[in-house]
Amino acid sequence: MSDLTEFVLARLDDDERRYAEGVLPALDEAERRGRLRLMPTDDDSGLLLLPGPVEAQEERVPVPFPEKVAHLRREIRERGDEETARLIASVYAAHPDWRGEWEAASPGG
Repeated sequence: MSDLTEFVLARLDDDERRYAEGVLPALDEAERRGRLRLMPTDDDSGLLLLPGPVEAQEERVPVPFPEKVAHLRREIRERGDEETARLIASVYAAHPDWRGEWEAASPGG
């Protein structure tokens, strides 16, 4: 498991603790700020993780946090896609264990 993967999984664990304590998880805060978006697939078979806001505010149906975090953890563990890990990690860039080399590539280059 890479350092990036370990970082993301640890931060998702932190977010689950925050959620359990009634504190807004960093992942939900990032969605509110339009940094990323988790939304159901068209066929409702899973979730899609996309950078930035995707739908108009009034069209958004939030995915429950427990469902989001379970999906992201599965994605990271099973697929190991580095770009997905970088996008999720960017939510936690203020964390002291963050590394600059994990910065997600900007769209278009």
